[in-house]
Amino acid sequence: MIDGETVVDAHVHVPRLSTLKPAWFEWADSFSGDHPWRDAYDQRGDPVPERLDALLEAQGVDRALLFCEYSPRATGIQPIDDLLPILAHNPVRFRLVANVNPHLHHPVVAEAERQLDLGAVAVKLHPVHGGFDPADKELYPLYALCGERGVPVVVHSGTSSFPGARARFGDPQLLLDAVEDFPDVQFVFAHGGRGWWYDTAAFLALAKPNVWLDLAGLPPRKLPEYYARFDLPRLATRWIFGTDWPGVPGASRNVAALRALGLPADTVRAVLSGNAAKVFPGLGV
Repeated sequence: MIDGETVVDAHVHVPRLSTLKPAWFEWADSFSGDHPWRDAYDQRGDPVPERLDALLEAQGVDRALLFCEYSPRATGIQPIDDLLPILAHNPVRFRLVANVNPHLHHPVVAEAERQLDLGAVAVKLHPVHGGFDPADKELYPLYALCGERGVPVVVHSGTSSFPGARARFGDPQLLLDAVEDFPDVQFVFAHGGRGWWYDTAAFLALAKPNVWLDLAGLPPRKLPEYYARFDLPRLATRWIFGTDWPGVPGASRNVAALRALGLPADTVRAVLSGNAAKVFPGLGV
C-alpha cells in the first residue's frame, strides 16, 4: 500500500535476462532511471522471487501482474513457465498473464488454455512485436475462450521502439469488430494508444463499456497532454494503473505523479486498484 491505498501494478515484465535481445536492456536502463531493478536478479540474470517480492513490497505494490512474451522478431521468447517460481513464492502478490502469438502457436486456443491452466488471469496479445493483425478472424476462437473463462484480453496499443516491431498493428481501431462482437470480453489497451493513437484509444474507452486503458509506459504527468482533447476526470474512470516495470523509475513515483493530477480521490482509488479488480479475476483487492 501507499498512504493507505491498495496498489495493483497491472503491467510488469520479469523475464530471465538470457532470453532477451540487446534492445530490451537499452529500453529498461533508459526508462528506469536510478530505480534498482537489477537487484531483483542474480548473477546469472535470473529473477530471484524473494528479491523481486521485497522490491515491489518496498514500492508499495500489493498485486503485480507478470507478463510473458513470445515475440522472437522483437524481444525474444520469455515463456510463462519461467514465471512460475515467482508465483509459487508469493501467490498473493503475483498473478500471471498469458501470451500467445499466432505465428508460433497453432491453434492459439490450445496454448492459451495451457497458460490459463497455469494460473493466468488474462491473455495478452502483442501484435506489434509479433507482427500480426489482432483483427484476424483466426483469433476469434481465442476471444471466445476468454469470454468463457471470464478473463480479459490485454492488447498492446500504440508504437514500439524495438527493432522488428510493426507499428501499424498497434492501431486500437483494429480491435473495433472484436470489441463489438465480444461484448462480454473486457479489452485492455496496454499503453493507452501510445504515439499516434491516443485519441482513438480514449474514444473507444469512453464509447465501449468493455474497453479500458492501461497506463504502462506513460509518465502520469504527461497524461493531460496525451489526452488533451478529452475530459480527463471522465477518461480516468477507464484507466488501469500499470508501470511497464522495469522500464519505470519506480511504481511509487508513478503513483505520486498520478495523484498530482488532481483527480477525484475515488477516481484515483479506482485507477490504482478498483478498476483492475473489476477486470482481472481473483485479485482479492
